[in-house]
Amino acid sequence: MSQPDSPSPWRIPLVREIGIILLVKLVVLLTIKHIWFTAPTVPDNGTVRVSERLLGTPPTSPASLNEEEPR
Repeated sequence: MSQPDSPSPWRIPLVREIGIILLVKLVVLLTIKHIWFTAPTVPDNGTVRVSERLLGTPPTSPASLNEEEPR
């Protein structure tokens, strides 16, 4: 008694093309993730800046540089 050959889904051209496209997309996404999102960016004095912002400490002189003096 011989078993009937079950056709592999990879023999269908559309399935092969979709599989290849998904594989290429996965490689591209993993490459982008590896290049741009490898390490988190931590700002200098991040906790100090956040605490100043949340606790309402007024900013120092750089804000006064943006103000115009009347003539």
